[in-house]
Amino acid sequence: MDPRDTSAPETRAQTLPAPPTLAELLLTTPVALFLDFDGTLVEIADTPDTIEVPGELGPRLRLLASRMDGRLAIVSGRSIDDIATHFDSEGLARAGSHGASRFAADGARLGEEPAGLDDDTVQLLTAYADKTGCHLERKSHGAALHFRQVPEAGDAAIAFATELARRKGLDVKTGKAVIELVQRGATKAAAVTAFMATEPFKGATPIFIGDDVTDEDGFRSATAHGGFGILVGNRDGSAARYALPNVPSVHDWLTMWSDAK
Repeated sequence: MDPRDTSAPETRAQTLPAPPTLAELLLTTPVALFLDFDGTLVEIADTPDTIEVPGELGPRLRLLASRMDGRLAIVSGRSIDDIATHFDSEGLARAGSHGASRFAADGARLGEEPAGLDDDTVQLLTAYADKTGCHLERKSHGAALHFRQVPEAGDAAIAFATELARRKGLDVKTGKAVIELVQRGATKAAAVTAFMATEPFKGATPIFIGDDVTDEDGFRSATAHGGFGILVGNRDGSAARYALPNVPSVHDWLTMWSDAK
């Protein structure tokens, strides 16, 4: 260890190499892209409703999907309906609610629609958010407590949601200043597996791009299917093989090929 390095070992993140360009990858294999939304395609905001989505995002993704014969899917923790309020995702394969709710590009549902949370769970989360100043995000198939604006409430919010999930037989998803309750089995890995079993994804090399802890399941699933993950940002112990530094670099990596003539 360099004696001039005074940072604690646990705070230093591994440095992953940059991925090959998409154009380079497509010279050797058909590629299937799985893209997280917040922190990957759009910048994270103080609350889920205040994100700013570039106006050209939908058209560019549809162009890229077309040039990849449809092998592109959005895989988000948001619900499908919520994604649709922020940008036009029609014509794209998409999975919401951490991969539990899945649709092909033509709108056909893949698998059964998951159940939502019961009224008692929602009421308990609502009361807790009102009391602590956390922001409660209601979703079709879950609910999340965001504490970005009240970071001092984070540890208690995580403890509360974890215990509530245990009592209700739910799973928890933790991320950047957020903890979410979902039905069991809702993972981005399941979404990758479901898409990879169908055309046009079948037989392609999957690449999952995401920034948060919940994307690690997607990285591992892509690797299990012969592909790899690309982490947006930096985090120690990630299952991703490569990394891109931020959202603009993801856009550059994607459009580097889609804009090619």
